[in-house]
Amino acid sequence: MLLEDLYRLMKTGHVQAQGIVDTMTQPVVVLDQHFSVTTANNAFIKAFDVERDDILSRNFFGLGNGQWDIPVLRQLISSVIPRAAAVVGFEVKHDFPTIGQRTFLIDARRLVHPDDNSPNILVIFDDVTERQRHDTEMDFIVAEMRHRLKNLSAIVQSVVNNTRTDDPAVASFKEALLGRLNITFQAQEIAAGGAAGFEALLRGAVGATVSERLECSGPSLELRSSNILPVSMILHELGTNALKHGAVSVPGGKIRVTWELEAGPRDRTLLVCRWREEAGPRIPDAVGKGYGTELIEGLAAHVGGSVELNYPPSGFTATIKIPM
Repeated sequence: MLLEDLYRLMKTGHVQAQGIVDTMTQPVVVLDQHFSVTTANNAFIKAFDVERDDILSRNFFGLGNGQWDIPVLRQLISSVIPRAAAVVGFEVKHDFPTIGQRTFLIDARRLVHPDDNSPNILVIFDDVTERQRHDTEMDFIVAEMRHRLKNLSAIVQSVVNNTRTDDPAVASFKEALLGRLNITFQAQEIAAGGAAGFEALLRGAVGATVSERLECSGPSLELRSSNILPVSMILHELGTNALKHGAVSVPGGKIRVTWELEAGPRDRTLLVCRWREEAGPRIPDAVGKGYGTELIEGLAAHVGGSVELNYPPSGFTATIKIPM
C-alpha cells in the first residue's frame, strides 16, 4: 500500500486503517494536536526499542529522554497543524540512546477525523541508515575502480607508445590502436560518473580537430552509462575516418551532425543520429569494408541498434540508431 493510500484511509476514519498501520514495516505514529502519541505501530515499538504503554499519551518530543526533541524537526512538525502543511522526506541524523546512530527520512501529514474534527498528525519514519552506508561503500568501490582503471590506461598506453614502429604499416596500426585505447578509457571514465550529454560526448569522441569542423543540431539529451562506451567508439571511428580520408582531410570540408528521438519497434525510443560530410574529397566508386566499418556495425548491433553507411561521391553519410 502506498503511503498516500494510508493517509486517505486514516483521514476518513476508515476501519481498516489501524490494522494496516500495525502491519506496515515502516515505523508509524499518530500525534494529537498537543503532539502526544495516540497510536504507534509494532514497527515503531521494535525500531526504537520502547514499550507501547510507555509512549502512549506521552509527548512525542519527550520520548526517550527527549531523543526526538530536535529543534528543526520540532519546528517542522509544529507547522503541520496550523498550516495544514506536509513534511516530506525530512532527514534526521541522530545518536539515539537505545539504538545508536541512525538516519531517518520523515513524512508528516495533517489528519482531521470526521467524528470530532480534531486535527492529528500522521508521522512515518523510513530508516535509511543501512542504505546510506551501502551507498557510501559503493561510492568508495567505484572511486577505487576508476583509480585503478586510470593506472591501467596509463600502463597500456605507455607500453604501446614505447613500442618501436619502423615499418609504416606498423606505425599506422600503432596510431589507430592508441586512438581506440584512448577513447575506450576516456568513455569508461565518463560512464563511471553516470549519464552523459550527447553533444559533449560527440565532441569529446571525435577530438578537437574534427570538432572544429562540426555543425551540430539536436535536442539536449543524455545517454545512459551502458551506451556511453559503444557510442563513443562509433563516433571516434567516424571522426578518425573524416580526419584521414574524409571532409576534415581537406581545407573547407565540414561535417553536419543532427540527432533526434524517434519511436522504434516494440515501443522503444531510438536516438537517431545522422552524420553527413560535405566539401570533402571525392569518394572512389569502389570502397572496401575495413576494420573500422566492421567495428562501427558491430558496436551498433551490440547495443541493439543499427547503422547505415553510404559512400556517395558527394560525401560520406551515416545514420546511427541507438535504443535509449
